[in-house]
Amino acid sequence: MKTPPRLQTLLAEGLIDSVVRQLKSGKEADVYVVRCGDETCAAKIYKEAHKRSFRQAVDYTENRTVRNSRQARAMSKRTTYGRKQLEAAWQSAEVDALYRLAAAGVRVPRPINFHDGVLLMELVADAHGDAAPRLNDLGFTEAEALQHHATLIGEVVRMLCAGVIHGDLSEFNVLLAGDGPVIIDLPQAVDAAGNNHAPRMLLRDVDNLRAFFGQYAPALLATRYGPEIWSLYAAGLLVPDMSLTGRYERAPGAVDLTAVLREIEDARMEEAARLVRMG
Repeated sequence: MKTPPRLQTLLAEGLIDSVVRQLKSGKEADVYVVRCGDETCAAKIYKEAHKRSFRQAVDYTENRTVRNSRQARAMSKRTTYGRKQLEAAWQSAEVDALYRLAAAGVRVPRPINFHDGVLLMELVADAHGDAAPRLNDLGFTEAEALQHHATLIGEVVRMLCAGVIHGDLSEFNVLLAGDGPVIIDLPQAVDAAGNNHAPRMLLRDVDNLRAFFGQYAPALLATRYGPEIWSLYAAGLLVPDMSLTGRYERAPGAVDLTAVLREIEDARMEEAARLVRMG
């Protein structure tokens, strides 16, 4: 196996000791299994913007802070310098989110280091010590589906209490470790308080979990955890480990948040389709 140049840099600087194998090649990054002293870790190498299929949508980057006004102007004008800063901000968003969520007790890989576009982090392992599989590669009994769904809803709540929404949560970015689900892939994580699209993204994350686990536990398909969670958060009542019902009744005269967000999403999809036709 040929060692990628950016991992060669980490080898030369003593940040890793050896490269074991490639674990995954994805839209946004390639992941390798590496050795760091006595520990086996994961090294996530972010792909350059022009090589990625996932776009840095403005919905995700809205209200992300930058260090100074020069950076902000360059990023808005998409100058060469600005594009580099956008790329750096996109990468560091995941690093920042991992440190923030790990500190809050959320089940995410433990971050170790970030250097030259490479994120070193804990390798999530299954019960046998091998790299943990993604949920979409597995099947579940009804009891297992109910258990894992409950665990992940609890993690969504814990994330939101830490001010973070995953933004792209699904069975494709949750690993099943030996002790339960672990959430991965957070470069698109959004600030719950500072992003106008936060409610829609939270509801979509929860709906994705409901749809996936509902294949194995059909009773989940009737639940409405998303609106319940967001209404508690918006009212300042949401706390980690609180009991949820999965039911949500809109107060008389209140706006139906789910319906409004669905209409917004439909309009966005229609506009995207129109732009594709024009292009």
